Amino acid sequence: MAKNADYDESKIKTLSSLEHIRLRTGMYIGRLGDGSNHDDGIYVLIKEVVDNAVDEFIMGNGKSIDVEVKDGTVKVRDYGRGIPLGKLVECVSVINTGAKYNDDVFQFSVGLNGVGTKAVNALSSSFRIVTIRDGEYAEAFFERGALLKQRKGKLKENQKNGTFAEFTPDEKIFGTYQFNLEFIEKRMKGYAWLNTGLTINFNGKKYISAHGLLDLLTEETGADDGGSECIYPIGYYKGQHVEFAFTHTNNYGEQYFSFVNGQFTSDGGSHLSAFKEGFLKGIQAYFKKDYKSEDIREGSIAAIAVKIKNPVFESQTKNKLGNSDIRAWLVQECKSAVEDWLFKNPEAAKKLETKILANESLRTELNSVKKEAREAAKKITIKIPKLKDCKYHLQDGLHGAESTIFITEGDSAAGSMVTSRDVMTQAIFALRGKLENMFGKKRTDIYKNAELYNMMMALGIESDIALLRYARIVIATDADFDGFHIRNLILTFFLSYFEELVTGGKVFILETPLFRVRTKKETQYCYTEKERDTAIQELGSTSEVTRFKGLGEISPKEFGQFIGPDIKLVPVAINALKAVPQVLTFYMGKNTPERREYIMKNLVSEESA
Repeated sequence: MAKNADYDESKIKTLSSLEHIRLRTGMYIGRLGDGSNHDDGIYVLIKEVVDNAVDEFIMGNGKSIDVEVKDGTVKVRDYGRGIPLGKLVECVSVINTGAKYNDDVFQFSVGLNGVGTKAVNALSSSFRIVTIRDGEYAEAFFERGALLKQRKGKLKENQKNGTFAEFTPDEKIFGTYQFNLEFIEKRMKGYAWLNTGLTINFNGKKYISAHGLLDLLTEETGADDGGSECIYPIGYYKGQHVEFAFTHTNNYGEQYFSFVNGQFTSDGGSHLSAFKEGFLKGIQAYFKKDYKSEDIREGSIAAIAVKIKNPVFESQTKNKLGNSDIRAWLVQECKSAVEDWLFKNPEAAKKLETKILANESLRTELNSVKKEAREAAKKITIKIPKLKDCKYHLQDGLHGAESTIFITEGDSAAGSMVTSRDVMTQAIFALRGKLENMFGKKRTDIYKNAELYNMMMALGIESDIALLRYARIVIATDADFDGFHIRNLILTFFLSYFEELVTGGKVFILETPLFRVRTKKETQYCYTEKERDTAIQELGSTSEVTRFKGLGEISPKEFGQFIGPDIKLVPVAINALKAVPQVLTFYMGKNTPERREYIMKNLVSEESA
């Protein structure tokens, strides 16, 4: 039996707040990442600083914010009141120091815990903060949270009051990273949509919104460029503490954008649940019919924002609201507003009812087909064929947050993955061959195709996409013509019926090496021809070069490292709902065989270049 290390007073450690942030980074900013996912920590750092600037605007101070991201460094300048000169260092380096505990100064702030800017400071290789107040300034320079120098004085030239922050995320924490400017641009648009009258200047481009969430939904559905998917004009309401917009499209599923005090809550929460309930009740009250919630919500797209004094979030990254005390008034206000809008827009109300009745008819047809599919499945096996499940799923707390299902082709690739996977958090679903192209087909067709039906059941999304069993869906196909075609067919399935999985950032492509270059002493895995050539130069011309034609050619021992902690995943990103039909039509529509072949060849060359 192994001897336990001595446990005495010498083993008790007290970390400074900044040391704790650097040691337990995930507690403060969630995931780390390299910038390839919009939830990666480097974007949280930007959000924390911009949130403070927006809070100034909300309180009536300053109408514009300047944001610049260049060469890995971020600069943010607001024109608010500026941090009090004598408290500058404390406000950006001492936990639980700030004015946001004072309701008279900040009423509807997101950053109420006094941690945000301190975390940015602690996790940056360099951090500079300047505050300007009535012709005087204070400035401080930090390195990884440690104060290097500070100074105060009077300005030689007159400048507007406000705060300037400049920081570079620390590669010792984040590793090699790169900012995706599209992700940041979408965040800046979000700030503008949620704060009517605020001008965001991002990298020289100006963002301003006159109609708040109406503008958000207009852009998401394509109503601003004539390519609208809306069945009826977007409904809109703005009250003192709640604002929302809604419409329906002919897409499957439902999609929501929810916000609290300007913060995007990607996992929803009590405010979104209350809106859904109020939306349902408002429609039922107007039509005086007890329509089912699934028939009303199918095909809906909506955005909701609330302002509340004491938001309670389920984590530091504020992805989900937990306040239960807002339900009663929010349900009632949403119900009344929806009912009132329908009374004022009778033509839109008729189109909405037609959509609800069509959903009802489709649901009845689906239930019949579902019953037949389930009975057929029971005759085959109780378990889902070709699924090698894992122990933890998305609903299982912290362990579930790491759960991943790999969708792969054939038994050979699946065999390598099953042998080398983490059985606690990694599941494998093996396809038997090429899927049917589901472009333009009805939802009932899923149940007539055993392969698609089994994949849907494996994911757990048959009844409700909220029941998804895995945090990540990873498509793992060969890097050849057939592999790319199968990948496209899988994506067509998701985008046709469950596009929220893609727009919600749940779907990824697994990157595996195309080449192995090795000598007796060293082995390098290369993902492109350029990397292969570099490896040959480093290891010598006599090194052995292997081209992996398929996943099945990679041994289980080797495969383990490609789906381990250093896994390379490319997120499948579609920026707006309006883009889904165009993407599907382009890649999977009624193209000529020559055009389809051109698309496939270019996909292969782009990935392997």
